[in-house]
Amino acid sequence: MASDSDGKSGLSLVAPSLERLAQYAAALEQGWSPNNLRDVSGEQLAAIRADAAAFVASLNPRAGGTVTLNDGRVVPRLPGPVFWIWDGEFCGSISFRHVPGTEELPPHVTGHIGYAIVPWKRRRGYATRALALLLPTVRAHGLKRAQITCDDDNVASYRVIEANGGVLAERLPDAGDPARMKRIYWIDTGAG
Repeated sequence: MASDSDGKSGLSLVAPSLERLAQYAAALEQGWSPNNLRDVSGEQLAAIRADAAAFVASLNPRAGGTVTLNDGRVVPRLPGPVFWIWDGEFCGSISFRHVPGTEELPPHVTGHIGYAIVPWKRRRGYATRALALLLPTVRAHGLKRAQITCDDDNVASYRVIEANGGVLAERLPDAGDPARMKRIYWIDTGAG
C-alpha cells in the first residue's frame, strides 16, 4: 500500500520496511514498545537481530501467525495492516486488526485499532492524525465502524479517539485487572 499522508505536517503511514527498520529498532532499544498491553521491545529486538527480513515480513501484512497475550496464552493473529507513523523519522506505529466479514472481535482482542507513539514525539497531535489517516483503510476492509479502547485514566488517548469522532459506548473493568476501568469507543469510518 502506498503511504497515506495528511498533507499538512508531512505525517504519513508507511508500510514496515527494511529501509526504515534501523529507526524502528532504535526506538525499541530506547524502551518503546508497539504493544500497549505488554513490553515486546526485547522480543522484537531479538527477532530483528535473528532475521530482519523475516521480522519485517511478519508485520507486513500481518496475517497468520500467533501472538502471546499478557497471561502467556498464544492465540491466532488477526489479519490487518501495521503501519509505521513517519514524519521523516520514525514516530510510532498504528495497526488495524479484524475478523473478515464482521465487526465482531474475539474476547482477547481489545479493539480494531491500536497505536503507540514514541515518547519523544508525543504531544504533537501525531496519534490524532495517524488515526484519521488509518480510518480509510478500515473502511476499505468493509467496516462501517471500528472499536477502539483505552484505559479510563488515559486522557491523552481518549482525546485522540474523541477527536476522530469516537463515541463512548461503555466503561468496563479491564479483563486483566478488574480494579482498572477501560473505555470502549466506536468510531464511524464513513462507509455507506
